Amino acid sequence: MNKDFVIVLAPDSFKESMTAKEACEAMESGIRKVNNQITCIQVPMADGGEGTMQSLVDATGGEIFTARVIGPLGNEVDAPYGILGDGKTGVIEMASASGLHLVRKEERNPLVTTTYGTGQLIKACLDQGVNKLLIGIGGSATNDGGAGLVQALGGKLLDANGEELGFGGGELGRLARIDLTNFDPRIKDITVEVACDVNNPLCGERGASVVFGPQKGATPEVVELLDKNLMNYAKIIKAELNLDLLDVPGAGAAGGLGAGLMVFLNGTLKKGIDMVIEYTLLEEKVQDADMVWTGEGSIDFQTKFGKTPFGVASVAKKYHKPVVAIAGSIGENIDSLYEKIDSIFCSMQGVYSLEEALANGQKNLQKTSEQVIRFLNLARQM
Repeated sequence: MNKDFVIVLAPDSFKESMTAKEACEAMESGIRKVNNQITCIQVPMADGGEGTMQSLVDATGGEIFTARVIGPLGNEVDAPYGILGDGKTGVIEMASASGLHLVRKEERNPLVTTTYGTGQLIKACLDQGVNKLLIGIGGSATNDGGAGLVQALGGKLLDANGEELGFGGGELGRLARIDLTNFDPRIKDITVEVACDVNNPLCGERGASVVFGPQKGATPEVVELLDKNLMNYAKIIKAELNLDLLDVPGAGAAGGLGAGLMVFLNGTLKKGIDMVIEYTLLEEKVQDADMVWTGEGSIDFQTKFGKTPFGVASVAKKYHKPVVAIAGSIGENIDSLYEKIDSIFCSMQGVYSLEEALANGQKNLQKTSEQVIRFLNLARQM
């Protein structure tokens, strides 16, 4: 393999161990230890979940900023957001402002948690002059249908007496009128794409409250109330804005934030991995490559369902490129992955505690990448 041999490196982050960019660098370092003539093209990836903003910023040469916003429980938090390399596309992970990880387990209460901070992040992107927003909505602590986001952007949610609602899904049962008179006018001039990998409706047995409410702290009684409140939310939206959301797939994502983004920001829901593939220009980079490498912290049978390695491999196979995947751990029942991924390697170099494995992740990924290239050199000689 010489300098004309091109490998696209397109891993996800290795959670709690390294970012996708750091994974790319570890892979390239291992490859170059054996053969520094190989051309490596780094394409940090993600699947729309945690790490998506970082990967898209890294892949496009963008910049990360921080805004002080209202967290899920009304306290202030510092939340990052990104501007991609084009200078006109903002990228947000709602979890950075309104995520479950920001709320201690004993304080989780979707009756009061709010998406207000996510709305503030959107406003921060607008202040940077963006004309497009990419929003990842995984990991929410909320069940307010995006009501807090609407409030942060200048909308008023009013009860029958004209009083503004407070924060949280517990307030939506009082909603009687929506006033968008002072809603941020810049919203109508931007395109919004939402990374969403669930198709749950807003209400009912498969809705936001029933399926996701318990993990956010909702008891069965609270689940019932939240579902009833979101039903009222949908009813008022239909009456005031002439939009029927009840049976729209994905409306129930992130405690109904999917619905809120579709209604108030005209957002389009997309699979997370598809969004990242598009904005990293992965496909055009793969076309001219000889091989594609991918990976993430753990690979198992679930990898097939919207995870980065399978998405990257699917693009590679469209152009008949061989695919190598490297993971920190490999689970069971991975045989079905071989329809797209040619070979899967585990990067663990010995027996470690979890803490040691995470701390040594980059070093182990570098060593494994070196061994893969050594084996490929041997195979070419046979």
